[in-house]
Amino acid sequence: MIQVTTLALLGLLATGIPVAATLMLLAWGLSEVYSPFPLLSALGETAWTAMSNYLLFTIPLFVLMGEILLRSGIATKMYGALAQWINWLPGGLMHANITACTIFSATSGSSAATAATIGTVAIPQMDRYRYNRNLFLGTIAAGGTLGILIPPSINMIIYAAITNTSIPKLYLAGVVPGLILATVFMLIVVICCLLVPQWRGAKAPTSWRLRLTGLVDLLPPIVIFLAVLGSIYAGLATPTESAALGVLASLALAALQGRVSVQMLQSAFEGTLRITAMLMLIITTAFFLNFVMVAVGLVAAVNQFIMSLGLNPLEVMLIIIGFYVILGCFMESLSMMITTLPIVAPIVTQLGYDPVWFGVVLMILVEVALITPPVGINLFIVQAVRRKGSINDIILGSAPFVVGMFTMIGLLIAWPQIALWLPALY
Repeated sequence: MIQVTTLALLGLLATGIPVAATLMLLAWGLSEVYSPFPLLSALGETAWTAMSNYLLFTIPLFVLMGEILLRSGIATKMYGALAQWINWLPGGLMHANITACTIFSATSGSSAATAATIGTVAIPQMDRYRYNRNLFLGTIAAGGTLGILIPPSINMIIYAAITNTSIPKLYLAGVVPGLILATVFMLIVVICCLLVPQWRGAKAPTSWRLRLTGLVDLLPPIVIFLAVLGSIYAGLATPTESAALGVLASLALAALQGRVSVQMLQSAFEGTLRITAMLMLIITTAFFLNFVMVAVGLVAAVNQFIMSLGLNPLEVMLIIIGFYVILGCFMESLSMMITTLPIVAPIVTQLGYDPVWFGVVLMILVEVALITPPVGINLFIVQAVRRKGSINDIILGSAPFVVGMFTMIGLLIAWPQIALWLPALY
């Protein structure tokens, strides 16, 4: 049953059928072949259960917040301010790419939105200051992945809904690893530029006057971050309420910038509807597939098989990591996470690993999937923003940062408290 299900899933994905349709077809096939009961009759109740989960109400709110920020010009000004302060480092604006992605991740909750926004602002500077194209594009693709690790993260919300894990603890757990990973990315840039000096590019002009006046442009992301996370940890709002506060804060900031208009709001609402509809359809079909897999005994069979191997917890965890790395090369990251978690999460907790810690590790594995071909979404997003050249430039430029992600996973395995010490204080 395990082999048949895996081959069927990969085969359906290879045909190019939309992810939601693939998950539904697989659920229907498993039900017809392995269940003596008409499991399809439970689709309505399963869909209602999935859609009425209050944790998922935060998704359209965070998406709307990101859409407003994307269209308000806040990211452009933030990038310019960061460039003034850190262009003295070897690699100059490549550090601004990573830092801007880190800060914007703390307001958007989406890797795709982060890569698209910062890429739109940064890529025009690449040829202007003669940077190495591969590495420059790689910093945008890899930096954009921080959107699902640094809170608020939409992927963490979905993880929490599936595994019944605390969102505030997950958010706290992602802060320190996210900052360390961003630092690792910047260190990779420094090393590359020291080894190959011509990759550094020319320095953008700056002055202390520009640096000091630019500090004002760094305030909006801080306000959003405090509105969303500060309200949660101050006990003033639930995660859903904090997402609504984030939308109000982003609207207020856009109004102060003079960027609120009927056309801007219409574009933001349309973008939110498209993304939310896609996500919710995938989530609904994935929940039904999970229900079918449990009902036909697939989850229990996988757990029994893993435990029968006689491996220690670390060996099993390494197998799980390898499984996600391979699967991430061929499967869209969100659907990969949703379809595998009901099987993998019970194994992880049974081995004694903290589900909050594993949530952080899984986010980094999803980040790896976002920049590894042939289905790395961030690679295609950066290429779409670039509008010329070969996507191979971005793939090659992202490769050093994949090594950085594996390094971060190794640090988390060796010292789990990197992720757990902040949640322990909550």
